[in-house]
Amino acid sequence: QLQCIITPSKYQSPSHAPKLKSSSSTFSATPAAMTSHEFADNEPESPHNVVHPLNPEEFRRQGHMVIDFIADYYNNIEHYPVLSQVKPGYLRHLLPRSAPLAAEPIEEIIKDIETHIIPGITHWQHPAHFAYFPCTASTAGILGELLTAGLNVVGFSWVASPAATELEAIVMDWLGELLNLPKPFLFSGNGGGVIMGTTCEALLATLVAARDRKLAEIGEGEIGIGKLVVYCSDQTHCAFAKAAKIVGIKQGNVRVVPASKTTSFGLCPDELYQAVRSDRELGLVPMFLCATVGTTPTAAVDPLQPLCRVAREHDIWVHVDAAYAGAACVCPEFRHVIDGVEGADSFSLNAHKWFLTTLDCCCLWVKDPGALRRSLSTNPEYLRNQASDEGGVITRTGRQVTLSRRFRSLKLWMVLRSNGVANLRNFLRSHVRMAEDFEKLVAEDGRFEIVVPRRFSMVCFRMVAGARRRGDCAVDDGVANLANKKLLESINGSGRVFMTHAVAGGIYMLRLAVGATLTETRHVVEAWKVVREQADAMDVEGIVGLRAIEPMIGGP
Repeated sequence: QLQCIITPSKYQSPSHAPKLKSSSSTFSATPAAMTSHEFADNEPESPHNVVHPLNPEEFRRQGHMVIDFIADYYNNIEHYPVLSQVKPGYLRHLLPRSAPLAAEPIEEIIKDIETHIIPGITHWQHPAHFAYFPCTASTAGILGELLTAGLNVVGFSWVASPAATELEAIVMDWLGELLNLPKPFLFSGNGGGVIMGTTCEALLATLVAARDRKLAEIGEGEIGIGKLVVYCSDQTHCAFAKAAKIVGIKQGNVRVVPASKTTSFGLCPDELYQAVRSDRELGLVPMFLCATVGTTPTAAVDPLQPLCRVAREHDIWVHVDAAYAGAACVCPEFRHVIDGVEGADSFSLNAHKWFLTTLDCCCLWVKDPGALRRSLSTNPEYLRNQASDEGGVITRTGRQVTLSRRFRSLKLWMVLRSNGVANLRNFLRSHVRMAEDFEKLVAEDGRFEIVVPRRFSMVCFRMVAGARRRGDCAVDDGVANLANKKLLESINGSGRVFMTHAVAGGIYMLRLAVGATLTETRHVVEAWKVVREQADAMDVEGIVGLRAIEPMIGGP
């Protein structure tokens, strides 16, 4: 069992602090035959002696302990293996079978976090975490999250929390202006936005709005919705297909347009046009296009201007999913990747991915907030109030699927203020420079190749040693795919680095996504050292021989 490196003695309560006795005894009386007072009298602790769940001084004491714990975790995070080394089901054997009947002290809980929970953590904030996309943290983001939880407001309407409603509008316009979004997307331009949890929610909300707008034109019912068609590329995030299913789009009407290496895996406008035209000829109704800036497999960028032209010709709602790469657009040198966004209907990015704002924080802007309201608003009597009835305030529940909502704008506001625009831009640029350094290291080693040109802070590469055919020296993708799967397994098995893979165009590739807040150049250099060491240790000839019994063409 891996042990936590944090010293537990730091988190023991002072000698004068009240001790809470832990108990694992089981209460055996029959609750149905007892009153609440009688039930309390039979508890193992003193009758009616309830531990106060929100005592300010106890909160202060325990809060200091938890903050110290987290600070020490970050101080020691490089000593942990990036990828958790535990086996499935490990935790079930370490924790009790049922919840404790009596209160347990925070000291015991933190001790269990150290010994049982930390070993089962894959450390997303580890500077050698290069897997998936980043999920950044920062002092401002964490403390903003703490304030959000501490205030614990439920901001479903202006009267439920005026500050939560109004700060969100201000912060969304701040960030929208930094991205140089067209005025119609901003509150100040009669558009606006909403902060949601994730892109999955943003896709669901915009699909519902687009569906209802189109059904209002062609008629509702099974026949109407059965004609609606939505479009994406084969590089689009799987959340889109899931959201389309939820809103009632037939699976056969989700058009997945293949992307290829010739377009750097971006969605080809001509291919989209042909798909739309074919659907029109069949009597179907094109409804929605999801374009991506920074796809998950390769960080590909769909060309917004020509795609929006096709969509405009056929009255298709265009949503731009910039969950990862959108943050980079606050840097003027990257803003061009969303040129053409003025032709879209909605745009979203995840501030929790690469913008120092802790999970969850998805920012969605729409040109026509009324489309969301018409699809998602309800107005039950118990939520009515004078401010909302008079129409002078924003009601957030009419722009999202859920009713209850967290005060997410508070942490984003803190991130923007505590870091400042200049520092945020330099933070993003530093990651891009590190990715450029890694790309150069890969290119200098003849055993490897860059599969697609680096975009933003992500490098896609593969090992081709031992996979070239005799004669024309072309890479045998089947052999290369198997070799790179084995290589990735050994890299992650080292515990020193964590990377993930992608498959695009039948090519299995390794992805190194720089983005963790604590990552420095030395960590990227060390990652390349691990890659080379594991490649050196591989028996390429043995892998070639395995191909007959473990084919890998086209996927993992």
